[in-house]
Amino acid sequence: VMCYFQLCSEDYRWWWRAYLTAGSSGLYLFAYSLVYLATKMVVVRVISVVMYVCYMLIAAYTFFILTGTVGFAACFWFVRTIYGEVKVE
Repeated sequence: VMCYFQLCSEDYRWWWRAYLTAGSSGLYLFAYSLVYLATKMVVVRVISVVMYVCYMLIAAYTFFILTGTVGFAACFWFVRTIYGEVKVE
């Protein structure tokens, strides 16, 4: 939907925005893991907190890359399909 709105506003630099829009769910995942750490987990040692944050940072970054790539591929397919149907006379 965001890709369509960008194309409607004649913004043809959709490549990075498609990647970042889909990948932003990784930022949400990391923010939620911090909230979960602060509210639900009972952690005694500092090293446990550091390890949890580091592992969740790696997981959130991987999720960012994965969802960003899927979002870009879907938007790329959408743009190719839309402009493939346009007949130039």
